[in-house]
Amino acid sequence: MVSNRQALQSNRKRWNALVRMHTKSRFYSVEEFKAGKTSLLSVELAEVGSVRGKDLLHLQCHFGMDTLSWARLGARVTGVDFAPEAIRTAKSMSRELRIPARFLCSNLYELPRHLKGRYDIVFTSYGVLCWLPDLPAWGHVVAHYLRPGGAFHLVESHPLTQLLDDKGTTPRLSTNGKYFNDGEPMSFKHDGSYADGKLDRKMTSYEWPFSISEVVNALTGAGLHLDFLHEFSFEAWRRYPWFVKRGDGYWHSRRRGFAYPLMFSLKATKTL
Repeated sequence: MVSNRQALQSNRKRWNALVRMHTKSRFYSVEEFKAGKTSLLSVELAEVGSVRGKDLLHLQCHFGMDTLSWARLGARVTGVDFAPEAIRTAKSMSRELRIPARFLCSNLYELPRHLKGRYDIVFTSYGVLCWLPDLPAWGHVVAHYLRPGGAFHLVESHPLTQLLDDKGTTPRLSTNGKYFNDGEPMSFKHDGSYADGKLDRKMTSYEWPFSISEVVNALTGAGLHLDFLHEFSFEAWRRYPWFVKRGDGYWHSRRRGFAYPLMFSLKATKTL
């Protein structure tokens, strides 16, 4: 059995390799972003609200497009990711676009050893939780960085998507998925990612399943107050062949009457 440390090291190597591919992909549309288009979607924009003049910490920021989008809206931003290549790219983009931002390379669990200060908003989104082996420890990191009255915002794929077959042409349950974290990561060997393009070799990644209750309990167990939990029947990316993109910018099922949760969001605050 692979240790969590070994799994995270393997994941870091793969994410380093993915950065160059992602910056050139249609999925991220970097040139459109550089021309002024935001990378943020309607759910997070509506739920986070105005960030002008606020200190915002973006966890698992990849190469920083969302972080810089928040900065364009007036936030004082800090982005954190565990992949050195992602942080180098984020810093380069910040300089090129003249958008003030601070970026730091750190394992999330080790972040309190490297980053001081407190924030009005802690934010993370889309495909982040599956890379974390210990959600209770994650919850304490989130709480650590919030000022009293500060808010944590999460937008993420619903854990039910871990149980749906991503190869079929219609929605159906897969027998290979997991909903509960039993401590054993799922391993995958592939040369691609959710974005278009391929690596020159197959690399192994490790993911940990999570449940809604585990996410909520990780945050409330760290002393945060849950303000809301929302569920949505659409996704932020084309996860399944039976998805179609609609005018709201999200991917929906082609099947009429589809009623599965595919994405969720929440807000949790640190009480005064």
